[in-house]
This record gives sequence, structure tokens and C-alpha cells, in this order.
Amino acid sequence: MKPPPRNRLAVRRVYNGRIVNLDIETLRAPDGSTLELEIIRHAGAAAVVPVVAGDPEPSILLLRQYRYAADGILWEIPAGVLEPGESGIECARRELWEEAGAVAEKLEHMITIFTTPGFTDEQIQLFLAEGVSRRREPSPDADEFLEVVEVPLSEVLEMIHRGELNDAKSALAILYAARYRLRS
Repeated sequence: MKPPPRNRLAVRRVYNGRIVNLDIETLRAPDGSTLELEIIRHAGAAAVVPVVAGDPEPSILLLRQYRYAADGILWEIPAGVLEPGESGIECARRELWEEAGAVAEKLEHMITIFTTPGFTDEQIQLFLAEGVSRRREPSPDADEFLEVVEVPLSEVLEMIHRGELNDAKSALAILYAARYRLRS
């Protein structure tokens, strides 16, 4: 199916925030009707699956991170919002350093995803970091409360299966990496 042209009739910014902006957009739908939609505008983000070589299997550096909106602690991979003018790979490298205190020998783009296209234009670029080594303690932002945990890949996959690792970007990135990038 070919996407219809964007027939934006009006845009009204109702909120300018630090991370997101909220627009009310009036548009002409593909069937000719007029719709009013709430759209969250986001600068984009990058997330990185940090792989630590191991025998008999690699491990993943996971973050146990407190998330107020989720009302608890989530298992996640390092991720963050793109700074103005920053590329996805630069953001992934920065977040790996800030949140995990780690560096990677190799950093490779895997896929770019829409998080929730029903109401936001946010896209997250997912990266695979190989040859990862921790060099220091994390230095998270003031609103980040996290702990770095090294978990064998097989256990991470079980955590996803059991629903313990239920952050969407992290689960997708890890499953993608395990299926398409980390095969021997």
C-alpha cells in the first residue's frame, strides 16, 4: 500500500518540553475526512546492545534502571536522546560511556525503529557494540538511577521470555542482535 501524501491543514504547538514537544495537527485523512491528532515530537534517540566477549558465551551489559513512568525498575540497554547535531553512533557511544562506563572496539548500526507511531514521531537507532570493556563507574544524568549488571546472553534471552526484561527497545535490540548478529 502506497502511503498517502501528508495533507497537514494546521499545526498548533501546545507544549514545548525538554525532551518532547506536543502538537495538535489537523489533517486531511486518506478518505477525505478531517482529523485532529495529538502528535508528540521527539529529537530521536540511540540505544546500544553492549556485548562482552565470554567463554562459552558472550554477556550483555544491562542496566537496572528506575523509571518513574513505569513505577519501578526496568532492565534496559544503554540509551539516550540525540543531542543537537549529534549522530546516532555518537549518541550510542556517549550513552555506553555515561551509563555503563564502557567503551567498544566495534559499534555497528543494526536497525532504526519507530517506538509508538500512533502518537509520536520518535525513532530509535539500535546499535550493536562488540569488544566491550568497562573502564569506570557510570556517570548517569541527575534524573537517572541505575546499576550496571553483566548477564550471560542465554540468561538475558530467558529474561525476555519470562517477561522480566520488558522494555521494548531493549528486548527488540537484544533479540535482533542475538538472531542476526551474534551467531557463530
